[in-house]
Amino acid sequence: MNIRSLTRGDGVVIGAAVLLLIASFLDIYSIDGAPDSADIPNAWGSGPVLLSVTLAGIIAAALIVVARGLPQAPKVAGLDLGPFGVAFAVFAAWSALGNVFDPAGGFDNNGGVDISVGTGLILSLIATLVLAGAAIATPLVPALKGPLVPAPKPAAPQPYGAQPQAGYGYPGAQQPGQGQPFGGQPQPGQGQPFGAQPGQPQQAPAPQPQPPAGEFSPFWFAVPVARPLFSEDGSPTPIAELAPGTWYLAVEQRGPSLVAQTQDGRRGVLQDTSGIQRG
Repeated sequence: MNIRSLTRGDGVVIGAAVLLLIASFLDIYSIDGAPDSADIPNAWGSGPVLLSVTLAGIIAAALIVVARGLPQAPKVAGLDLGPFGVAFAVFAAWSALGNVFDPAGGFDNNGGVDISVGTGLILSLIATLVLAGAAIATPLVPALKGPLVPAPKPAAPQPYGAQPQAGYGYPGAQQPGQGQPFGGQPQPGQGQPFGAQPGQPQQAPAPQPQPPAGEFSPFWFAVPVARPLFSEDGSPTPIAELAPGTWYLAVEQRGPSLVAQTQDGRRGVLQDTSGIQRG
């Protein structure tokens, strides 16, 4: 699972599921005048609350996160796991509301015992409402669609036609420890090589080994228009869409196609490479 593909809304879903799990260990109702030693059940001692609220909410969160985190989530009866997770979340919130109205589950109160809602049910209702709200609102609210873990920003490429700044790693830049080019004048602060006499021309440095022909070097690129990114296994269904104005990393070349990596860490095949701008 790729955590970089999770959104802020998915983070809210995970937090609500943790709160729901904590609430399951608290009392679901309280009895006024009952001694402290009275055995008040929590969600794990009540079948309806456990199945329809606690487990339904936790299962909903798991389905939503798995559907978002996997490049290709498994389907159930031809449907994605995401809609199942949203349905479970709404069902859990609805069940929690019903249990708040009847915390004792139809207990016969002919004896005049005053039963009130416990802390466990109140927190469960809050957690399931937040869970269902985040599950529904994440595709609609831009603030929730943002990445949960921001991707590292690539270095800004040089404008077309501009010369790269001298520094480590740029093609043609002098690397630390290398001598002056053949015929070049030494710069101030740079000493003569060991054993060389002042005034004598310096010898040319040994040529650096060139990479083998056909070896691919990763590079940043941008697309001129939105283009689909397909799975590496050859599936015809796109796993992402590359947007213009965003830089992506090409990590491999397969014939005319490129294997690209998005900012959230997903990898796929860009089949149409015409007109791309290299960084």
